[in-house]
Amino acid sequence: MKSDSCRAGVSKAPHRSLFKALGMTKTEMERPMVGIVSSYNEIVPGHMNLDKITEAVRTGVLMAGGTPVVFPAIAVCDGIAMGHEGMKYSLVTRDLIADSTECMALAHQFDALVMIPNCDKNVPGLLMAAARINVPTIFVSGGPMLAGRYENKRSCLSSMFEAVGAYHAGKIGEDELEAYENSACPTCGSCSGMYTANSMNCVTEALGMALAGNGTIPAVMSARLRLAKEAGMKVMELYEKDIRPRDIMTEAAFHNAEIVDMALGCSTNTMLHIPAIAHEAGVELNLHMANEFSAKTPNLCHLAPAGDTYMEDLDRAGGVHAVMAELNKLELLDTSVMTCTGKTLEENLKGHKNLDEEIIRPVENPFSKNGGIAVLFGNLAPEGCVVKQSAVAPEMMQHEGPARVFECEDDAIAAIISGKIVSGDVVVIRYEGPKGGPGMREMLNPTSAIAGMGLDKEVALITDGRFSGATRGASIGHVSPEAALGGAIALVCEGDTIAIDIPACKIELKVPESQLQKRREKWVCPQPKIKTGYLARYSRMVTSAAKGAVLE
Repeated sequence: MKSDSCRAGVSKAPHRSLFKALGMTKTEMERPMVGIVSSYNEIVPGHMNLDKITEAVRTGVLMAGGTPVVFPAIAVCDGIAMGHEGMKYSLVTRDLIADSTECMALAHQFDALVMIPNCDKNVPGLLMAAARINVPTIFVSGGPMLAGRYENKRSCLSSMFEAVGAYHAGKIGEDELEAYENSACPTCGSCSGMYTANSMNCVTEALGMALAGNGTIPAVMSARLRLAKEAGMKVMELYEKDIRPRDIMTEAAFHNAEIVDMALGCSTNTMLHIPAIAHEAGVELNLHMANEFSAKTPNLCHLAPAGDTYMEDLDRAGGVHAVMAELNKLELLDTSVMTCTGKTLEENLKGHKNLDEEIIRPVENPFSKNGGIAVLFGNLAPEGCVVKQSAVAPEMMQHEGPARVFECEDDAIAAIISGKIVSGDVVVIRYEGPKGGPGMREMLNPTSAIAGMGLDKEVALITDGRFSGATRGASIGHVSPEAALGGAIALVCEGDTIAIDIPACKIELKVPESQLQKRREKWVCPQPKIKTGYLARYSRMVTSAAKGAVLE
């Protein structure tokens, strides 16, 4: 056992005395030591139930003959952090989570790990850590919340943010806004649409690192506790068979995950996280590959914000494994890959089928022939930019209009809610990238304000920052190179024409190259917005969004 290095032999008597100080018996010290990484806290709604999930995992590990040891991982609630300085501290926690988990796991020589994340950065952060540490590992999340309901219509967090836009547009009053507020998020769990948290939990299942149901079983269901116990038992089997994350997270598995991502219509943030996880596993992914996957993958699901269905509906329809079973009809997946069940994906898919063809479209009748995400390239984004095309209105799939340029998210929001953005405009928000932000803020506030004011079919938004999975409309993020690196987005002037062609995967700043070169010669990199602390270090170390914003 790996843990023998800190528990076995005469020389480790001092170490054993400390384990005994924890209340451990000799029997417990002779069993495999399983680290349970719990992201439980009292500030994130998706994490408030993780104490119960953690206890269920502990029970499963004990039932299977292991010694469970719980330690924490931090978590930020993106919704609470949205629209102010706090959002700069969201994406950056992904690396803090990976680093701190690596430190804890290797310092204490755990034999196996169970990761219990739920919300946006915890899932990829812990997947990155799993690939680094490479001891037998399984994931079980806290699950999605149920959809809300207002005036006999279901709602969710994106409905809430768009209600703010409707309020500023004079469409609803304070009483109605408060009614939305009281109903949008009715239970614990990750927010109920196909936002980043649920996207990544589904991707974890598709990647083979979590059991069937991990991405979709609602947080409040007892089935979630049973799944946690099963995960605790299953990690002991992985330990006995010595099946490790890098045996599961292979190149073929990452390709499967991206294909499932496209079929589900996941968050654009997956285009940051999947390459970052792959990087830790020694697998190279790039944004051009995303378009290749999208071109051959039908979009089978339109969950909120793309449509009016929610995670609980996907679960009743058969969940992620039912989606994979549909995709398997076209032989799009490599089903020979190993998974955390100790079996291949082919074995896992037996018995799984689509139970509701309105929620999961059959491959013969998809929402679209292409996947949910598109990566656009052109002189404005030579390294690429990302859009959730499944959530874009048909009217905006091709758009050309004048640039309305803002140096930060806050200035753009002020202009939107004061009515200064009109039909046809292309809002450009820059210096919000990984380095320039720093931290690459999510921009649900401006996109929701545009949607809430009824402009989502008339106005596009382009940024070197990123978007929440709750964003819909022609919202194009991750523009690379970013403005702080002198990318073309830094050279855009008020009134320049920008042409967007999502089906053709193209984006163009319609300014002659000779004029852009003159602007480039005059461009001066602005001083860093934050000069001390973690964000200053992060800004110096982070790479392009096109590479997953990994640290070097």
